[in-house]
Amino acid sequence: MQERLQKVLSRAGVASRRKAEELMLAGKVTVNGKKATELGTKVDAARDEIRVNGALVADIAERVTFVLFKPAGCVTTLSDPEGRSTIADYLKGVSERVFPVGRLDYDAEGALLVTNDGELANRLMHPKFGARRTYLAKVKGEPTDGELAKLRAGVRLDDGLARPLEVERMEKAEKNTWVRLVLSEGRPHLVKRLCEAIGHPVVRLFRASYAGIGVEGMMPGERRELSRAEVRGLYAGRGPEARVQLPPRRDARRRAPRRR
Repeated sequence: MQERLQKVLSRAGVASRRKAEELMLAGKVTVNGKKATELGTKVDAARDEIRVNGALVADIAERVTFVLFKPAGCVTTLSDPEGRSTIADYLKGVSERVFPVGRLDYDAEGALLVTNDGELANRLMHPKFGARRTYLAKVKGEPTDGELAKLRAGVRLDDGLARPLEVERMEKAEKNTWVRLVLSEGRPHLVKRLCEAIGHPVVRLFRASYAGIGVEGMMPGERRELSRAEVRGLYAGRGPEARVQLPPRRDARRRAPRRR
């Protein structure tokens, strides 16, 4: 079946369709040894040899998407020059070449989507689709109603105004408090900066769900493949809202990688 070349490149995770078009126009994409600079170029991904900057692009016949319960103390990359633990340690046995959708901080834990579906990843990360990210932040002290109201109204940070979709006090924990925040953008360290702005630094950060896909019933290091219905829901922008519950206690938070 023939498809537009930029669509094939996007699905293969090479780049977004717009970026793929830029690569084509720059003469960096070849099909069967010839430069493909026409944006209307169509290819048969199963038969044609497609290369970007000389590297062979294998079309993804079987798209897969997993939710990984990323442990704290793990970087959201497949390799790390500093020798730290990476999410690749928890993806052993996955034969497809998957990559993370967005990022979670090194010390953060919780729901991380990994996929080989570039089109889905671009959709989930693009601001216009507004994928909901639900976080539980354990903060120092106990935020007052007024401080939480300030978060709901929006806080001006060094990179602009940030306004959570939802803010809720969840549970008191000794000298700290669990606060639930729902965001629709992925600016770096956003939850930490928001909480810092109202005087309650984050001491533990857990992402309960991303675009409605959560890690309920899972332990740190575990993964689960999404069903076709779940993936269709992500494409349609109507994924189910995961049940929100506090993460496992710290003495149970890090276990050996285990497949599900």
